[in-house]
Amino acid sequence: MHIEVASLLFVMTLNLLTIAVALPAFMGRVNRPARFAQAGVALQAAGWVLLLLSSLAEPSSWQDRVVSTLSMAGIAAGMAYNAIAFDLWCGRVAFARAPAVIAVLLTAGYGIGFDSYPFRVGWANGLFTLQMAIVVASLCRKPLVPVGRWRWLLVISLLAQMTVTGWRGVLGAFYTADFPNFFAPHMVNLFFGLVANITVVLSLAALLLAHRDEAARELERLATTDGLTGVLNRRAWLTQAAIDLTMGERYRQPVGVLMVDLDHFKQINDHYGHAGGDGALQLFAEALRAVARTGDVYCRYGGEEFCVLMNQADAAAVRAFDLRLRAWLHEAAPRLLGYALPYSAGVAMRLSDDETIEALLRRADSALYSAKALGRNLTLNPDELDEPDIQPSLSMRD
Repeated sequence: MHIEVASLLFVMTLNLLTIAVALPAFMGRVNRPARFAQAGVALQAAGWVLLLLSSLAEPSSWQDRVVSTLSMAGIAAGMAYNAIAFDLWCGRVAFARAPAVIAVLLTAGYGIGFDSYPFRVGWANGLFTLQMAIVVASLCRKPLVPVGRWRWLLVISLLAQMTVTGWRGVLGAFYTADFPNFFAPHMVNLFFGLVANITVVLSLAALLLAHRDEAARELERLATTDGLTGVLNRRAWLTQAAIDLTMGERYRQPVGVLMVDLDHFKQINDHYGHAGGDGALQLFAEALRAVARTGDVYCRYGGEEFCVLMNQADAAAVRAFDLRLRAWLHEAAPRLLGYALPYSAGVAMRLSDDETIEALLRRADSALYSAKALGRNLTLNPDELDEPDIQPSLSMRD
């Protein structure tokens, strides 16, 4: 069976164009990495269309130079955009910029050295190979978030593409007589066309799988996170707290619960509006993130109430946490909100191995309401009130 290189590359380009048009429909409303992926596919499709169109221009004419150089820019930029999408899907905020730098160098060098066929073929294919190698290396790094096997589909397809692309570069640069033009019926060109078509299919599958993983992570985040403050919601916190209590029981570690309620929150809403109240809640969540230790689990329990489960923490550690939290708010709230943000809190320390999170919460809630009854802006731990020598440190007023 006779297979033409031109036919293979035409089919591959048509597939890329189809994917570039269909991806937005498949993905629907997308986030940042998916937008980069869509742009990457569109740029590569445009690059390949221009590359095929360049064959219609007179060889070495200015039209050939412009269209061919633009095609290199599109393909290389598409790979750089895809590299950014892959890094973001792997949880890396500071993504690699090397593929983008290579795209610029490849385009500039190709345009400047266009008159030398061996140079431009060797230059372009060599830098494409390097660009793909960098992307493969990035995909092989350990992701910062749980991801599926889509990255290995990309690694396999890119490794195959690298092999034939590098092979074409060597052939065009050093064995030009065997590879006189882009559609030369050489074995490496046939392999290139076949691999390119396979790569397009595998890449589409990988992009859709990566987007599905991202969507699943976002759904999980929405299901476990309070939408306003970004901390855990009540349901997720209760689930995690039950797990942590079991671990604390197993390793005989002390555990404490701090239940917090912002004082006079209705007055904040009445005076500053609901936007002001939202800002107060967000600042308090930021304060929790700032002072929490590794292993502390905190949530917005409901309304203006927050809960903190402190693992491996005795009463002194809970008091220290409370002091850090009050000090942080004392400095930040007047500066960022324009007013103080006091709170009342109740503490419950786990007294026995069979005590559940619900029982701890009941005791912490009772202590919280006692703190409010005593005048607010107070943290109360009833478990320590039987020890007269430490009573002064239990009630803290600003």
